[in-house]
Amino acid sequence: VLTAGRLGDLSGPPLAEAVARATVVARCTAQDKARIVTALRAGGRITGFLGDGVNDLPALRAADVGICPRGAVTVAREGADVVLAEKDLTAIDRAITAGRRSSSTIAGYLRITLSSNLGNVIAMLAAGLLLPFLPMLPAQVLVQNLCFDAAQLAFALDRPGPAAERKPAVLRPRTFLRFITAFGLLNAAADIATFGVLAFASHTTAHAGDPAVFHAGWFTENLLTQAMVMLLLRTGRHAAEGRAPGPVHLAAAALAVIGVLLPLSPLGPPLDMSAPPPLYYALLAAVLTLYGLVLSATYKRHPARRT
Repeated sequence: VLTAGRLGDLSGPPLAEAVARATVVARCTAQDKARIVTALRAGGRITGFLGDGVNDLPALRAADVGICPRGAVTVAREGADVVLAEKDLTAIDRAITAGRRSSSTIAGYLRITLSSNLGNVIAMLAAGLLLPFLPMLPAQVLVQNLCFDAAQLAFALDRPGPAAERKPAVLRPRTFLRFITAFGLLNAAADIATFGVLAFASHTTAHAGDPAVFHAGWFTENLLTQAMVMLLLRTGRHAAEGRAPGPVHLAAAALAVIGVLLPLSPLGPPLDMSAPPPLYYALLAAVLTLYGLVLSATYKRHPARRT
């Protein structure tokens, strides 16, 4: 136990070292509290200060995180970063855990959505240069986005893995942009490979050059790749976890089913989509298998998955 009077005129590193050797520092004035907190911060410590009175205000403001109970004086509540509804410090731990889960889910959502959209834009531009017709009609784009966005609502019910709770999620701009670019290009490569598969499969049937067949084939491939991305690029997760299917698994499965069945259903013709030949689905399965393997291997080595 160290009393503040024994600290004398110490400041900076000597003060931080003296305080670090003590378990309790007692009989502190308001200035002593602020001086100790400031010295600890200067020494590289992360400081939290809990107080409820006027004399705690300087230290509350000097700390990295100022905490006070709901019954604290008004100036202390206004100067604190966290106000406890009850006298229970474990609420802070629960709040931090919830915040890290939320930020991890948001970061994963941004990576998945932006990389997938970038890939679709690149593929759309490439198809526009190669094809004599629109690669996807506006109504088809809207339906596809509606299905993908609705499926991603499942992320709100998802529980990230333990790795996401160990530290805050930090979106470093350069790493984030590299992630989006890498996986966007990978998505675009899968789309362009699908164009080749569609061209080959169509030329083996009487549907060669039929825009409706192309629209249906690309619509199906897009939703299937987006379902894979939802599962494989989730923050803090591995491709296979050995757990019961959760909300994201169910949403991805529903997205894949819609992608396969919608062009074959009565809704297909009104959206200008007709069933691709059976050979297309066999070749598409090979493209998706290769895409999934490359996607999973790339994600495991990418530094952004750990932030």
